[in-house]
Amino acid sequence: MLYFSRWKTTLIWLAVLAGVVFAAPNLLDRQQAANLPEWLPSKQLTLGLDLQGGSYMLLQVERQDIIKDRLTTTVDDVRRLLREAGIGYTGLSGTGQIVQVRIRDESQIEEARNILAELTEPVASGLLGGGSIVEATIEETQSGQLRIVLTDDGITYRVSSAVAQSIEVVRKRIDELGTTEPVIQRQGADRILVQVPGLDDPERLKSLLNQTAKLAFRMVDTSMPVQEAMDGRPPATSEVLFSTDDPPIPYLIQRSVLVSGENLVDAQAGYDQRTNEPIVSFRFDSKGGQRFGQATTQFVGLPFAIVLDEQVISAPVIREPILGGSGQISGNFTVESANDLAILLRAGALPATLTVIEERTVGPGLGADSIAAGEIAGLIGAVLVLAFMFVAYGMLGFIANLALIANVSMIIALLTMLGATLTLPGIAGIVLTVGMAVDSNVLIYERIREEHRSGRSLIQAIDAGFSRAFSTILDANVTTLIAAIILFYLGTGPVRGFAITLAIGIVTTVFTAFTFTRWMVAEWVRRKRPKTMPKGMLDRVIRDFTFRFMTFRRFTFVLSAVASVTAMVLFATVNMNYGIDFKGGSMIEVQAKDGNADVGDIRARLSELNLGDIQAQEFGTPRDVLIRVQAQGGGENAEQTVITLVRAELEGDYDIRRVEVVGPTVSGELAQAGTIAVIASLMAILVYIWFRFEWQFALGAIIATVHDVVLTIGIFVISGIEFNLSSIAAVLTIVGYSLNDTVVVYDRVRENLRRYKKLPLTQLLDLSINQMLPRTILTSVTTLLALLALFIFGGEVIQSFTFAMIFGVLVGTYSSIFIAAPVLILFKLRADNFRVGLDSEDAGELEVDGKSTA
Repeated sequence: MLYFSRWKTTLIWLAVLAGVVFAAPNLLDRQQAANLPEWLPSKQLTLGLDLQGGSYMLLQVERQDIIKDRLTTTVDDVRRLLREAGIGYTGLSGTGQIVQVRIRDESQIEEARNILAELTEPVASGLLGGGSIVEATIEETQSGQLRIVLTDDGITYRVSSAVAQSIEVVRKRIDELGTTEPVIQRQGADRILVQVPGLDDPERLKSLLNQTAKLAFRMVDTSMPVQEAMDGRPPATSEVLFSTDDPPIPYLIQRSVLVSGENLVDAQAGYDQRTNEPIVSFRFDSKGGQRFGQATTQFVGLPFAIVLDEQVISAPVIREPILGGSGQISGNFTVESANDLAILLRAGALPATLTVIEERTVGPGLGADSIAAGEIAGLIGAVLVLAFMFVAYGMLGFIANLALIANVSMIIALLTMLGATLTLPGIAGIVLTVGMAVDSNVLIYERIREEHRSGRSLIQAIDAGFSRAFSTILDANVTTLIAAIILFYLGTGPVRGFAITLAIGIVTTVFTAFTFTRWMVAEWVRRKRPKTMPKGMLDRVIRDFTFRFMTFRRFTFVLSAVASVTAMVLFATVNMNYGIDFKGGSMIEVQAKDGNADVGDIRARLSELNLGDIQAQEFGTPRDVLIRVQAQGGGENAEQTVITLVRAELEGDYDIRRVEVVGPTVSGELAQAGTIAVIASLMAILVYIWFRFEWQFALGAIIATVHDVVLTIGIFVISGIEFNLSSIAAVLTIVGYSLNDTVVVYDRVRENLRRYKKLPLTQLLDLSINQMLPRTILTSVTTLLALLALFIFGGEVIQSFTFAMIFGVLVGTYSSIFIAAPVLILFKLRADNFRVGLDSEDAGELEVDGKSTA
C-alpha cells in the first residue's frame, strides 16, 4: 500500500491543490476576489443570515383565502350561467365549500344541471404524465335544490397554483428592493421560503410580502348615506369599506369592478406638481385604458374609489373623462410608502394572503460579530489541535497536521463550489471536523505502533497499519455520516448547514487519511529510511494500559441506570427550558445605543403591552439583552403583532440585532421532526451495525447511544440551558460521535474474537479496550480542545450547542468503555460466530502482550 504510481501521485496532489485554490478566495474580501484574473477561481462562500445579517421568512398561502375566492367565483359563475340560460332561481348562497341554489321551475332542473355541468369539467393538473382534477361536483339534495361542492383535491390544486404564482410575485417585489442574491423557493405544498441576506429593514420586507396588493377601481355608491348602510342593510350590490386614514373613514362601495390591477403595466412613485405631495402614477394596457376611459366618461361628476386589499386609498370625484390610459393615486403617502405601493403594483397581486409562520432576522452588526467570533474560535481550536498532535506524535503528528490543513481547505472548497451556505452552526461543524478528523490518523498511527511492537519492520508495520485501520475508519465514519444525512433531510435552515458541513468533512477526512496522509508517510519512509517509530512527548504517558475495566461493569451498570432513570424522571417532572423553536413565541436580541442596557426598565415597559409572560436577561455583554415573549395563542398573525409592538416600544433606545418568531404551526412541526430525526438515525445506524457486525453489537451500540442521549437530555434539564433547534443538531452529532467511538472499540473486539478464540470474553474485552485506549484519549482530547475553543470564544448564540457537544463527548467516551462493551457479556456474545473465514495469519497470533493465550 506504500507504493504510489506517478499518475496516482499526480491525482492526489491535483485534488489537494484544487482544494487550496478554490478555498483561497475566501481569504480575500469581496472586492479583492472580484479583481482576480478571470482564469483564477474567485467564487466565495455564501454566508448565512446569521453571519452577514438579513431576514429568513417562511410564508404560508392561506388555504381559507383560496376557498373564499373559489366560493365567490363559483357563486358568480352560477348566477351568470343561469341568467344567460334564462332559468329562474332563488336562494343562491355559498358557505364553506358548498354553493346552493333553488330552481323555481322544477321542469328546468335537468336543464340547469346540464348548464352548470360546465363548472365540474376536469382541469389539467400539470403533473408529470398528465392527469386531471375535478374541482366541483353537482348534486340534487332536495327537490328543486342544486348543490355545487368544491372538492378538496380542487382546492389543493388551486393552493399549489397559488404558491407557484406567489413565488414569481414575491421575487418581483424583492428584486425591486435592490437586494443581492435573495433565495426564494417553494417548501412543501403551501409554503414559500424567503431569505434576503444583508437586508437592513426586515419590517419593510414583511410589509411588502403581507399585502396581496389586489387593486380595483370601483364606483362609490351614492344611493344612500354610508352611515345608514352601516346601521341598516346596504344594497346587495354594494359593501362598506374603510379608508387607510387614521381614524378610518367608511365608504359605501359598489361591488362591481370598473378596472382591476391586472390591467396595469406600470406604476411609479412621484410628486404632485401642484401640492408637492408624494403620489403614485400608473398606466394601463390598451384594454384597461379603454375601459377606464369609458367609465370616467360615463360617470363624470361622481366619486369613484381606488381600493387596495379591501381598503380605500382615495375616493376622488371624476371631474372629466380620463382618456389617456394613465392617472395618479394620491393619499396620505410618505416617500417610502409611495415607493412601496408602486413596487406592489408593478409586481402584481398575490392570489392569496401570505402569512409569516416563521421569521429569523439578524442585524448586520450581529452578523459581523458572529463572523469575528467564529474566526477566533476556529483559529484557536485549530492551533490547539495542531499543537497537541505535534506534541503527541512528533514527525507523524506534523504529517497529520498537513493532512488536516488540506482537509479543511477541501471542506471550504467543496462548500464554495456547491454554493452551500455557511452558517454559524456550519462553522461549528468545521471546528468539530478539525477535532474529529485527527481520529483517522490516530487510528492509523496507533495501529502502526502496535504492528511495529509485535515484531514487524517499520515498513511492514506502516503497510499493515493502513490496511487494517481502513475497515475501522470506514465503519466509524459511516455511522456519523448516517446521522448527518438524516439531519440534513429532517432539519431546517442552520441545522442543515451544519449537516452539510459535517457530511463533507467526513468524506474529505476519509480521502485525506487514505491518500494524502499515506502518500506523505510513504514519501517520508522513502526519503529518510527510518528504522523506528518517531516518538512524541506524550509517547510514554499514554502507552501500555492494562486496566481491568470489566471488573467495574456491575458498578457502572448500576450508576448508569440510576443516572438514566433520574434523567427521565427529571424530564417528565421538571419543565425543560424549551426555546421558541419548540413552544412557539418570539425572541428579540437588542443592544443599547448608549451605555448599558436597563433590563428592569425593558421588562417594565414591555409588561405594559399585555403580551403575557416576558423574560428579559443580559446576553453576552451589559449592553445586550435577550427578550423572550410567550406564544400568544392567537395564530400566526398574533406573533407578528408582538414584534411590531416591541419594536415600537424599544427601537428609540435600542438597536434590534436579532429577531426570531416561530408560530404554533412551525413549532409543533419542529418538535415532531426533531424527535423523528433522533429515532430515524438510531434505527438506520442499528441496521448498519447489525449488517456489519452481529446483533449483539447492534443492540449494544444502540443501548450505549440511548444512554448518551438520555443523559444529555438530563443535563439540559438540570442546567436549565435552552433546548432549541441547534440542540437537536448537537444530540444527533452526539449520536454519531458516540457510535463512532463504540464502533472503533467493537471493531477491535471483532478482530480479537477471531484471533484469540479461547480467551475469556471479559479478558478479551479488557484487552480490546486497552489496545484502543490511546486512540480514545487522543481523539477525545483533540475534539474537546476544538469544542472548548468554540464554547469560550464562539459567542453566546451557539454556547448551548457546544455545551451539549462537550458533555456528549465525555459521556460518549464513558459509554463506549463501560456500557457498550459490557453489554456484549450481558447478551452472551460467543467467539464461535467469528471463526468462519478466519485469516490464517491471524490464527497463528495467539499471544497477548508476550504471553501465550492458548
